[in-house]
Amino acid sequence: MAGGIWSPTEGKVRPGFYLNFVAAGVAAIKPGARGIVAVPVKADWGPIRQVVEISSEAELVDRFGNATTNGLTAYNTVRMALLGGARTVLVYRLADSYASKGSITLKDTASTPGDVLRLETKYETNRPFAVTVRDNPVDSTKQDIVLYEGTAQLRTFTFLKGTIDAAVTAVNGDAGNRWITATKIADGNGTLAAVNAQPFANGNNGATGVTNADYMGALAAFEARQFNLFSLDGATDASLQASVKAWVARLRDEGHGVIAVLGGSATDDEDPTKGNARSLSFNHEGIVNVITSAQLGDTWYSSAQIAPFIAGLIAGQRLAESITYAVCPFTDVKPRLTDSQIREALNSGSLVLVHDGEKVKVEQGINTLTSLREGQNRQWRKIRAIRVMDAINADLLKTASDNYIGKVVNNDDGKLALINACKQYMDQLVNGGLIEPDYTVQLDPAYHPALAAPDEVYIRWDARLTDTMEFIFGTFNVRG
Repeated sequence: MAGGIWSPTEGKVRPGFYLNFVAAGVAAIKPGARGIVAVPVKADWGPIRQVVEISSEAELVDRFGNATTNGLTAYNTVRMALLGGARTVLVYRLADSYASKGSITLKDTASTPGDVLRLETKYETNRPFAVTVRDNPVDSTKQDIVLYEGTAQLRTFTFLKGTIDAAVTAVNGDAGNRWITATKIADGNGTLAAVNAQPFANGNNGATGVTNADYMGALAAFEARQFNLFSLDGATDASLQASVKAWVARLRDEGHGVIAVLGGSATDDEDPTKGNARSLSFNHEGIVNVITSAQLGDTWYSSAQIAPFIAGLIAGQRLAESITYAVCPFTDVKPRLTDSQIREALNSGSLVLVHDGEKVKVEQGINTLTSLREGQNRQWRKIRAIRVMDAINADLLKTASDNYIGKVVNNDDGKLALINACKQYMDQLVNGGLIEPDYTVQLDPAYHPALAAPDEVYIRWDARLTDTMEFIFGTFNVRG
């Protein structure tokens, strides 16, 4: 269904629900089933150039492994998002054009041995798989294919001698086999020739040559899915981040409420003015920019590497909550900013982690918007307010699609039913503490009855968003 931003001077081609948010007419919704973070990653296992849903660390390790060396980012990136509180992480494994599956070709025991069986890894990988083919030590009528990764034995596939089909069935029919597939090349004499720890060849995980174009492929794949937050896998290339900003801005204009969380390198984090400059260059309500490094366990992570955690933190919050002063699992931050540096960062639209002497916290839940555009006010700088506006847009879009567009006659009764449904919805927001009770919902008098076409309805909401307490001012009188 179509949706997004509309303008009085712009006609719409696709039927749909088009909603504008302006400073004089802001609405919000109750908490819902949100909390999906999308991330592109580099890995040594798992399907390439596909979107995979991950909801736990165990599932992450099973699908993409836990390797973190040689530029592999899947484990740390997805773990950070889950640690932050994401309900689901959409993972897209990046790969260059050299990505390939490892394979090995086995021969038979004929006097002139021929190729009879091909084993291939399930995914494009550099993992050091090897196989041993031997007679079964217990039953001489059977053979074993023993699969290793390095020196670790992973699986033994046992089958009757005599046909290559039996070997294929043993490998492909094993429900516990998560590593390789088997393909018959020829029948041969039906018996595999023995090999000892023969390695798979030509495997390549495709991680070393990943370019910005590969990331653009990930963005295109995510665009067809439903998600709320986006983050990169520690990538800090300025042109890539600029492309992400343009992508997020376009999606938001089209009605997809997406927020991206980005960051910088460890070197840039040492100088907060560099992070602030990055925030000022983004200057958009859909972009959050982290500028401090953080320590988790014995490892320091750059702001770009902890950006997925912040994305998960935002995704995991109820709509009535803010991430301001949210406690993080990190043990320290770098640098520890001074009061004046923190104020400069906030004024620049930077998200800062601080150490209060006991815990690491988010200083304030803000995005990078600093120069307000027409129709915006200072609430557009708050992550919470943007999430609320995004959520109402998504919910009303779904409701309109399911129950009104193409289904309800656009007469007075139909319009009244739509208005009453909107009022009931707004009452839920009041009860949820997201808007003040003095709201109004009506047909927009600027368009009804004179300007609206027979298939058009223009609704005007007027409401005030609530906010969380972030500034507490007190006067303490000391009596003499």
